[in-house]
Amino acid sequence: MLKKIRISVSILFLLLICLYFVDFSGLLSNKLHFLGEIQLIPAILSLNWLVLLILLLLTFIFGRIYCSSVCPLGIYQDIVSWLRKRLSNKKHRRKYKYLKPLNILRWLFLGITVIAFIFGFTFLIGLLDPYSIFGRIMVHIFKPVYMAGNNILASVLNPMGNYTFYTVTIYLLSIMSTVLSLIMILLIGILSWNNGRIYCNTVCPVGTFLGLISKFSIYQIRFDKVKCTLCGKCARECKASCIDFRNMKVDTSRCINCFNCIEACSENGLQYKSSIMGHSREKADNHQHNSEVSNVTFNNRRRFLTLTFATSLLSIKLFADKVLHLGEKKDVKRKKPIMPPGAMDINKFSRQCTSCHLCVSKCPAQIIEPSLFEYGIGGIMQPMLNFTNQFCNYDCTICTDVCPTGALSSITKETKHHTQIGRVQLYLENCIVYTDETSCGACSEHCPTQAVHMIPYKNHLTIPEINQEICVGCGGCEFICPALPWKAIFVEGQDKHTNIVLEFEKKEEIELDDFGF
Repeated sequence: MLKKIRISVSILFLLLICLYFVDFSGLLSNKLHFLGEIQLIPAILSLNWLVLLILLLLTFIFGRIYCSSVCPLGIYQDIVSWLRKRLSNKKHRRKYKYLKPLNILRWLFLGITVIAFIFGFTFLIGLLDPYSIFGRIMVHIFKPVYMAGNNILASVLNPMGNYTFYTVTIYLLSIMSTVLSLIMILLIGILSWNNGRIYCNTVCPVGTFLGLISKFSIYQIRFDKVKCTLCGKCARECKASCIDFRNMKVDTSRCINCFNCIEACSENGLQYKSSIMGHSREKADNHQHNSEVSNVTFNNRRRFLTLTFATSLLSIKLFADKVLHLGEKKDVKRKKPIMPPGAMDINKFSRQCTSCHLCVSKCPAQIIEPSLFEYGIGGIMQPMLNFTNQFCNYDCTICTDVCPTGALSSITKETKHHTQIGRVQLYLENCIVYTDETSCGACSEHCPTQAVHMIPYKNHLTIPEINQEICVGCGGCEFICPALPWKAIFVEGQDKHTNIVLEFEKKEEIELDDFGF
């Protein structure tokens, strides 16, 4: 029953997360952004104390159920393991076996990730965070496939008069992110095919961190020494390779509570039960063992409190960075990238963004794309705006609503209308009014704040003039500018988003009784 519950919950979470990432038509409500907020790394970075407390308590009580049923990358590995079992020949089917924990590697990956985070090198966190890895896989690999399937259905149904599906444009957002996503899905898939959950228990910092807590969890999978016949079926079904059946021990720091071992045991030799009750029985049998258990319990509590204290210190540091904006801004000599709305400050943004690319997937204008080295080495794959194919809708705040880490703070439309994410720049030498002496004005027509407006030029022509103080950086002018090969007007990013005061009043809407001729 435990395994069936685990599978049902896992399938539900996986389907919702997959559909939410690939959905391009607004079929699913943006309220599903909570699926990202309940992931561990986003909860830490966004200082979501409630989610953090719930995840830590669930792990301390029940073990690593987060890794088995909530983490989408973990569920993907389970699917690969299931496929291996179904596709392999029964006679030559490779069984799992107990492996000693690779503690040096586990601590090394966790330590490097924490140190990188402290020194602001967020790229490594995003590279190893399981939720962000899965998000990039969905956005750069499966979303184009999903859109291609949509286009095939549209091509078949539209000639029949059914327009439920419509053709959409598919294009590559980032070569690097796509290649990296392909590498990760293949690498993790191969590891899972051969060794089950070895990625979770060796490389993943989330798995190692939660393993430190689950080692002392209240409910654990334990051997019944009376009923166990040492047949080894449990070890052969353990994807985490953490069951040493010969010594009747389960490494609970690596156990992901998939409950395959319990189902495999026909003698009921393994049970998921409270470790406190188990210790109580052993105390009655052996006074010496009672003392050892008491010491272990004391040490467990002490280590758990130490882990909680360490997590609190990291969270306090994040909070200080978030409120006080500590640290110097990046000194870049080239043009600065345009951070998405809600980023507010380059230090806050770079520290909290894990490059899950949910904002990339959800942007209706598809102007958010992964960066390369625009933010520096530490900001590889973090999102930035590109106005080549579209511009940022003046009233759109979807990217700020769906961000699970708080890297993009949720803002209202009114706040966005008064937030400057970039400043307009004008090169009159490239303007076709100046070079060709022909009328244009497209940039002015697309400016929502009148930061770009036309002034008299010559021969009854008008030429653009800019007011950077009221520019919101939406990119409407840059997108529409017809000048080639270089734009005459463009938006340059800023290290910090600023508030602006608009000098114009919104025009009253005039209702017409007729066509207005």
